[in-house]
Amino acid sequence: MPTPLNILVVDDDPTTLQLLHESLAGEGHAVTTSTSGEEALKLGHEQAFDVVISDIKMGLGVSGLDVLKSFRQINPQADVILMTAFGSMETAIEAVKAGAYDYISKPFRLEEILLMLERLVERQRLQSENINLRHQLEERFSLSSIVGRSPQMVEVFKKIGYVADSRSTVLITGESGTGKELVAKAIHYNSGRASKKFLAINCGALTESLLESELFGHVRGAFTGAMTNKKGIFEAAEGGTVFLDEVSEMSTALQVKLLRVLDEQEVRPVGGSNSIHFDVRIIAASNKDLQETVEQGKFRHDLLYRLNVINIHLPPLRERRDDIPLLIGHFLKKFSQPSSSPLTLADDALDVLTHYSWPGNVRELENTIESSVALTRTGVITAKELPARLREQPSTAPTENIFSDMPSLDELERRYLLRALEAAGNNKSRAAEILGVNRKTLYRMAERYGIKI
Repeated sequence: MPTPLNILVVDDDPTTLQLLHESLAGEGHAVTTSTSGEEALKLGHEQAFDVVISDIKMGLGVSGLDVLKSFRQINPQADVILMTAFGSMETAIEAVKAGAYDYISKPFRLEEILLMLERLVERQRLQSENINLRHQLEERFSLSSIVGRSPQMVEVFKKIGYVADSRSTVLITGESGTGKELVAKAIHYNSGRASKKFLAINCGALTESLLESELFGHVRGAFTGAMTNKKGIFEAAEGGTVFLDEVSEMSTALQVKLLRVLDEQEVRPVGGSNSIHFDVRIIAASNKDLQETVEQGKFRHDLLYRLNVINIHLPPLRERRDDIPLLIGHFLKKFSQPSSSPLTLADDALDVLTHYSWPGNVRELENTIESSVALTRTGVITAKELPARLREQPSTAPTENIFSDMPSLDELERRYLLRALEAAGNNKSRAAEILGVNRKTLYRMAERYGIKI
């Protein structure tokens, strides 16, 4: 049985009205009939219809085309099918231009109308699914989905709001796991491009040749295995947003091509001879200090200037510990079963979670809470139910132990270097970020104090 529709049939011919009423009602649809355009418009003001099937010529007064045009205003969700015994190309074109779903000539076959209705049901189902999906995406990637109330995150929220409707390129920086792609999606779904595509590509996950093809597309025969033409991400995201994640991992040769594409707003597929214009918003992200990579000769300074028009920096979780309880509550709610009682966190578990260094940032915290929710059987997560790596790491809270014996400044710096390396799990880049220095300075400090790293 097809999905029932609420159908209005309009015709000044009683035989046609009776035939359509009996046939459509027999298929399970709710059918209302009208013998004039004036009566049809009155009915349209009184109730909502899914479909209107109307004859075009109905004597004097309101015609089928008038019914169509009026329903565009009073009942815009209704699809209108027009029929006439005086079919002509001009009439068909006028009907379609006025917004008719379809046009049919009399005498018609019932099977033809029933097939049209089946297609309408499927189209309306897809439209409903697309609307629901869009609402889900907008809700999921609204600003409220990025959790935080620390001053650093408040500034991030403000910037997202300021730049959402701008055309300017945005560079999002921050360590892995801080939520760079989530911020990029929040920008897109709060912008005028929200109805278009958001396409992301990880520039560090593909070989140079494959990345070039994914970015710019290719034509058939451009290389071995290129059996068909393929759109690149810039062309495929037309009107939407392209997110270039880990852009620092792109080869210098591709950086040159990307810069040209961004400047000209045109892309030439690999192996092709014609350029294709595109209109997309560019958002890039990197977990590295791009200025430092420029100084190292690994990233083009002109491309950095092109990408870094607006910068949004996401702080590591260890620098916004006040947000940790809020994030924990968010993830507990996210991973709890709807039918179960609310989960809670014991004080000892909260103490461990708030004092852990979180080298994997918010992503690591989310995975930790998901795992703990899956494993708990009491509804209360205790420290014993947390991963061992969290419980075994020395707390980063009691910093007074570093200087309780009033050491010299050199000794204090040495101890702080050791504490930073410990908190970062001996990861040099992370330790340098904790100290606020670059890796070269970190190595010089370690050499000065005889610390092997």
